[in-house]
Amino acid sequence: MVGCVIVAEETIVGEGWHACFGGPHAEVMALDAAGDQARGATAYVTLEPCCHEGKTPPCTSALLEAGIARVVFAMRDPFPKVNGGGFAALQAAGVDVAGGLLEEEARQLNAPYLKLVETGRPWIIAKWAMTLDGHLATRTGDSQWISGEASRVVVHQIRGRVDAVLVGRGTVDADDPLLTARPAGPRTATRIVLDSHASLTQESQLATTASDVPVLVVVSETAPADKIDTLTAAGCEVFRCVGNNRTTRLISLLEELGRRQMTNVLVEGGGEVLGGLFDEQLVDEVHAFIAPMIAGGREAKSPVAGEGVELMSAAGRLIRPSIRPSGEDAYVSGLVERA
Repeated sequence: MVGCVIVAEETIVGEGWHACFGGPHAEVMALDAAGDQARGATAYVTLEPCCHEGKTPPCTSALLEAGIARVVFAMRDPFPKVNGGGFAALQAAGVDVAGGLLEEEARQLNAPYLKLVETGRPWIIAKWAMTLDGHLATRTGDSQWISGEASRVVVHQIRGRVDAVLVGRGTVDADDPLLTARPAGPRTATRIVLDSHASLTQESQLATTASDVPVLVVVSETAPADKIDTLTAAGCEVFRCVGNNRTTRLISLLEELGRRQMTNVLVEGGGEVLGGLFDEQLVDEVHAFIAPMIAGGREAKSPVAGEGVELMSAAGRLIRPSIRPSGEDAYVSGLVERA
């Protein structure tokens, strides 16, 4: 999430942003827009300019070739091949460089990227829809539909910008979801199923569409080989999660997703999956849709199960939550405060 503005004599002469992975960086787009007016101008950019050859040439070289006289960036890029190198390269070439302007805002903007680089794990987004009395289904398990059409549109938009959508096997059994973004977004998310015993059926929508949209089935070390072979034959990828308990298996999975350079992972349930993630403080962001419906029932399930907290003072909280209408629903979102 990087933007750049070129300013010459207090006039904006070029703007750019990094639109997609592998595409031109923000600085290059802004320089192209500015043309000859970039010479002697100031470049304001939200992230330290890169100084290495990756999918695109170094932005530091582009800035120097354009004759930029001053660069102001919000924060250093912690990526090992940059991390102060862009700052040093520009300064060594005689460019006036300043950093730290609106750094906190830039860190919030790039929180998922920063988490991946600094911890090796993706940003975890929890999503659920529930009734006014806190249920994700009736006592018989019926859940379609709790949220309204407007809320479902928002969910599809979120799916279209993440790297993976994750659910538990129980959610697949209950809803047989497709888990794709409709209409398609800028990214095609890998659909991940937590399925310890590799028992996902070939007739499920996930399995029957695995050749079109990736499906990753996460199984335990003891999952039967013949069932794994069946899933593989259906076009699914199978990942054996190491660990003899839920926590270690979750950590194993998140580290594997980090190795795959997945930055944003959307978790859509069920309650035990979300509860496990909250118990281990692994959730970073929440999107909850509350419908004006009352289901009742002591057996009806909650969207977040797991062990939970003993004291309300230890309950997870959202930082500066956004609360707004979504059709007839209430849409609550925000970042999770860390203990």
